[in-house]
Amino acid sequence: MRKLIFAINISLDGCCDHTKFNPVEETMEYFTQLTRDADTFVYGRITYELMVPYWPDIAKNHSGNKAADDYADAFAAINKIIVCSRTLERVEGKNTSIVRTNLKDEILKLKQEQGGNILTGGVEIPSLLIGLGLVDEYIFGVHPVVVGGGRRVCEGINLQELLQLKLVETKVFKSGGVALRYLK
Repeated sequence: MRKLIFAINISLDGCCDHTKFNPVEETMEYFTQLTRDADTFVYGRITYELMVPYWPDIAKNHSGNKAADDYADAFAAINKIIVCSRTLERVEGKNTSIVRTNLKDEILKLKQEQGGNILTGGVEIPSLLIGLGLVDEYIFGVHPVVVGGGRRVCEGINLQELLQLKLVETKVFKSGGVALRYLK
């Protein structure tokens, strides 16, 4: 069975708004490898519109920043992007589709298919997926900055019971940031 992984970059105070801080090169490299091990993304409209066309455009016309270019190439190689939205009218790319209802059934079906990991990021859709008990693994890229405002990880999450996670891996970056990997 494929794993659904929630992966996100956050500040020390839990902000995940990337307009407030930028991931450093080492973190980009870590998330690039994570993306290479996946073949499906599940996003909400807001995260999708932040990622596309930004990363596909960089993949077409490299920026000159190796870490960003490598991530863009990995992003562009993803087989399938699922966008969960009731308001989005259309999506870019033949590998992208919109799910308007029954996200739980869609994720359960994806998990049964052959393939690599399924990645999700952002706030609303991951919070919903966590509340439904569908996320198998959590990866937090924690950056050594305090932002003081912005969207927070798992805003509005609705848990039926305490979610206990097991720390299975840590990676410390020269910048002082860390990647923390947890299993459910």
